[in-house]
Amino acid sequence: MEVLRTENLTINFGGLRAVDGVDFTIADEIVGLIGPNGSGKTTFLNLVSGIYKPTNGKIIFQQEDITGASPDIVRQKGISRTFQTNRLCLKLSVLDNMLLGLYSKQKTSWWQAILKPNYCRAEIKESIEKCFEILAHFNPELVKKCYEPITTIPLIDRRRIEVARAIVGEPRLLLLDEPTAGLNAEETMQMIKDINKIREKNKKISIIIIEHDMQVISSISERVVVFNAGKKIAEGTFSEVSKNEQVRSAYLGG
Repeated sequence: MEVLRTENLTINFGGLRAVDGVDFTIADEIVGLIGPNGSGKTTFLNLVSGIYKPTNGKIIFQQEDITGASPDIVRQKGISRTFQTNRLCLKLSVLDNMLLGLYSKQKTSWWQAILKPNYCRAEIKESIEKCFEILAHFNPELVKKCYEPITTIPLIDRRRIEVARAIVGEPRLLLLDEPTAGLNAEETMQMIKDINKIREKNKKISIIIIEHDMQVISSISERVVVFNAGKKIAEGTFSEVSKNEQVRSAYLGG
């Protein structure tokens, strides 16, 4: 079943066309998005998540046109993401960061918090239990550290928390922008297992993952899409695209 489709998706920054007429689809699968630096991968995720508004083209999510929708609306519709650089709130605790991931799902309004405090407490309790469940799925030790500030947490666990915060609200589509950035080889293997756990736990979460580490892409992706100079130049299995002459030329020159 098609989850997301883009049609002729394009964005210009002055005279630069960063994403150029991209037609892209994803169903119930994990799609690896690769390409040289500056090929438009992150810009594409920024368009899908509403951070940028396209110059031309459409974004269709679950049969609904969400082109130009703001990031909060996109999140409410069921698209969540992580970023290459750490976006956790360093002065907040692990749990507080996780609860931010449930903001779009919050049912209690400010007046209910005043007039119906028991209802508010019940929702907070349910949210905390959900956060604990997701954290334990990645690393049980994070539940024990849930009240510690992010500054005391090692990088591998910060990466886990970012992914956990993105999925705690049960998105239909998860966008991961280099989730293994800064990790060593052993930590990268752990993150590969963690991402695979997401699909094992919930087959209804489709994933687009940007990575420069081809070990990650080959281990996780069911299909691979290759960008170069803002255009989609190839797609298929990892084996197929790795043999593609256009892809080789984009990475190696020629």
